[in-house]
Amino acid sequence: MSAPTSHGLHRRALAVGDIGPLNHLFSEAFSERYRRDGLSGVRVPPLNPAIWRYAIEDAGDGAMCWVDLDDRLVAFNVAHQSGAEGWMGPLAVRPEWQGTGLGKEIVTAGIALLRARGCSVIGLETMPRTMDNIGFYSRLGFIPGRMTVSLAFDAKPAAFTRLGTLGAADGDAAIAQCAAMVDALQPGVDFTREIRLTRALGIGDTVLLRGRHGLDGFALCHEAALVEGRPREETRVLKLAVRETAALPELLRAVGGFARENGCARAAVRVQGDYPAAYQALIAMGARVRWTDLRMTLAGHAEVIPASGVIFSNWEI
Repeated sequence: MSAPTSHGLHRRALAVGDIGPLNHLFSEAFSERYRRDGLSGVRVPPLNPAIWRYAIEDAGDGAMCWVDLDDRLVAFNVAHQSGAEGWMGPLAVRPEWQGTGLGKEIVTAGIALLRARGCSVIGLETMPRTMDNIGFYSRLGFIPGRMTVSLAFDAKPAAFTRLGTLGAADGDAAIAQCAAMVDALQPGVDFTREIRLTRALGIGDTVLLRGRHGLDGFALCHEAALVEGRPREETRVLKLAVRETAALPELLRAVGGFARENGCARAAVRVQGDYPAAYQALIAMGARVRWTDLRMTLAGHAEVIPASGVIFSNWEI
């Protein structure tokens, strides 16, 4: 545990044992945010503990919390790293502590950690209607980019190959091929840890798209319910890459087949606005717009969009 901060709090690592109070803080803080935006009837539900475990283990020492003298959670920031790509989320401060400068402290700590790890990209996503949040992050050096649009499409029977059905040697080879593809499209970015952790926790799998020249694309999917106590309804794509945009519909149809086999009625994917052709391809498939987020990156740490192909990197859990 760190020495007391200027707020009289201590910073320490989040642990799996913190999930209960973490979920309560998350729900209260985000429900209050909606109330301030005029949506007083919106109540943000607690998340599935399995999803929190994934977030904490994925972030490692980037999963940070601030606690009072009785070790009660006051704020948290989960800073993730995928090779050269770093991003923060979720992060929150208890409503009664908001406006004290603690929010600036937790974001600054996340930036410092990701910089120390050598991340060339540092970003986050926030709600585009929340001007307070956009202004807050802008004062800390973040620059708004394009929106990320969440889309959903019906899960239908389709052929697919999943990583989990491969033997150990073939599975390791496929993971290495995924890493090589991503590095070719966005040098330094690597989703290997997320792929392996998802399988280890049993909350999803990676759908592989093979072509004449080997691996043409992949989609890391979570099938575990996002909200605590709710049935599994959709498969969510967290990371996706294809060598050529033209291959995206085939990969997404395979994702739909994977979702259908796992009892999900639909699949969801978050499309970064930097890929207009990919967005149009999803709309042509009948995908429906569900939500929007504003993608922001720290000045000097912006993403480099590949000249060809597509990479979707979900900056949410």
